[in-house]
Amino acid sequence: MKYDANGALLESAIDGLPEPIRGKVRDIYVFDDCLMLVASDRLSAFDVVMPNGIPDKGRVLTYLSKFWFEKFDWITNHLISMDIADYPAVTHPYAEDLQGRSMLVRKLEPMPVEAVARGYLIGSGWKDYQRSSSVCGISLRTGHSLAGKLDDPLYTPAYKAPKGEHDENITYARTIELVGAEAAATVRDLTLKLYSEAAAFAHTKGIIIADTKFEFGLDGEEIILIDEVLTPDSSRFWPIEAYEVGTSPPSFDKQFVRDWLETQDWGKTPPAPNLPDEVVEKTREKYLAAYEALTGSLLPENPVVLETR
Repeated sequence: MKYDANGALLESAIDGLPEPIRGKVRDIYVFDDCLMLVASDRLSAFDVVMPNGIPDKGRVLTYLSKFWFEKFDWITNHLISMDIADYPAVTHPYAEDLQGRSMLVRKLEPMPVEAVARGYLIGSGWKDYQRSSSVCGISLRTGHSLAGKLDDPLYTPAYKAPKGEHDENITYARTIELVGAEAAATVRDLTLKLYSEAAAFAHTKGIIIADTKFEFGLDGEEIILIDEVLTPDSSRFWPIEAYEVGTSPPSFDKQFVRDWLETQDWGKTPPAPNLPDEVVEKTREKYLAAYEALTGSLLPENPVVLETR
């Protein structure tokens, strides 16, 4: 396991297993009938992974996903267990490293569509609207403002590009071409239902979910909720108390890192500059604050109790 000076996990490695598939944040270990997802503390900004990480970030992503998986008990998800005792024995010597930042999940066929729900006009959606009075090809009425709430949430899918390439916004018609009419409609309806339920719940906790993305996998013809769910990495969380239409609200995510990077003489290509300790700590505080606000509890401290079964 590779940690940085602040104790952030940058890379996982397990003796006896092949090198994992490494995404921007997660390391994926492939077993015969399941996967183990390890959420590192890596952070990417402008599609570049930073050289140092954010302590506890991976645990926030993992525990928050678990929280939402349990809350959405009406939809099947891919989680098998977060108990290391249920993991393949080869992982047990690494229990302390894996506890709270890993999941054993079903091995499914991921759908090639990233399911995005937007409830507010911000980011690329706001830029689209300013340019064309539409968002991802969906026409909107005039009179919307920056960070304003949309009349109804929008489903704006994206094509999941191969590693190293950028995801591409696509039309609903294109999703039908990719996955078929029935699956496209199901993914759209599930996305909007998940978003609406989550947004209503989060509002009671003092948080606006401006937008988010979901991913789905297939078990035969059954559509399963997979990957991370409604975390600060996959969503835009705003504190209600600081929300004001016409301004870009502060958010519980890596925006603090992006803002700092924008002040640096850096071309947004690797290698990225090292993040200063104060930026790391402030970003860590943002992730923890999102978790605590939504769940109403502190992030578990993860004492490891491993009883081999």
